[in-house]
Amino acid sequence: MLETSGRLLALLSLLQARRDWPGALLADRLGVSPRTVRRDVDRLRELGYPVNATKGPDGGYRLDAGAELPPLLFDDEQAVAVAVALRTGTIPGAEEGALRALATIRQVMPARLRARLDALEVTTVRRRTGTAGAAEPVVDPDVLLALGSACQAREVVRFDYEGGTMAAIGEGENAFRPPRRVEPHHLVTSDGRWYLVAFDLDRDDWRLFRVDRIRLRTGTGPRFTFREVPGGDVAGFVGSRISGSPSPVRGEVVLHARAEHVAPWVGAQGLCEPLPDVDGEPRCRVVLGSWSWGGLAGRFGAFDVPFEAVGPPELVEAVQVLATRYGAAVPDVTATQ
Repeated sequence: MLETSGRLLALLSLLQARRDWPGALLADRLGVSPRTVRRDVDRLRELGYPVNATKGPDGGYRLDAGAELPPLLFDDEQAVAVAVALRTGTIPGAEEGALRALATIRQVMPARLRARLDALEVTTVRRRTGTAGAAEPVVDPDVLLALGSACQAREVVRFDYEGGTMAAIGEGENAFRPPRRVEPHHLVTSDGRWYLVAFDLDRDDWRLFRVDRIRLRTGTGPRFTFREVPGGDVAGFVGSRISGSPSPVRGEVVLHARAEHVAPWVGAQGLCEPLPDVDGEPRCRVVLGSWSWGGLAGRFGAFDVPFEAVGPPELVEAVQVLATRYGAAVPDVTATQ
């Protein structure tokens, strides 16, 4: 027979699994008497769980919604799914609450799940226009975690890719498509879709794969030496592949603003990362592209906050030219006094 604490968790798990439970069936599943079930239900109610008695020939119990949030019980799959959603959530204004909730869940996770979650490093590419209203493809959390672990460990992965263009080997019923062999580098989420940035070993080139189309083969391959993503910017690489129109020039600045306030306006080809505050002032790193250096300098100015031009030198020069041009556009008030 289970100890009281373990039996309470088992009872709560059963109540979450289906809407109505006859009391006799609960007692049989837990290996206790109906009287013990009644006492355990009372203990759950004391903890804040709204367990209501149901009427009928046998009588039973139902777990309903309550006025306050009681302690929750997740199985492994649920815990991973919730943690992944919190880590990659992009609801403006909810970032702090999501991070606190993630820290709470991570603290009580078993070590085996915590290690898998910690290996998941994700870049979010936000877009102002895109697939609003479109159905989001379903992604297997286990595939995400496996790819995240391979990215961190720098291990080659093999997978079948739905919709891929790999040529078939053989003819007729004996024909088959070999798996893709890639060096996984980064996971990116954009507009509800997940992408894997990877170097395709068979094509000797960089590729962007939809994670919902990936069917992993068992086991990982040898470790590989890190390669720099084209342009050195994961978000820019993904944005250009999604939009199909890479910007000819790219530059970096430090904006004196919070990343969560800036990120929604960066666009698909941009990158926005939070930086530590300096003297209590928030800052973030922003990378953008444009049609010209002057146009890029103007884009950074459009955020309407102080900023520091980091580079390249062409951007710094364009900011200086723009500052001089704007200064000349303002009448010299002191000269007329």
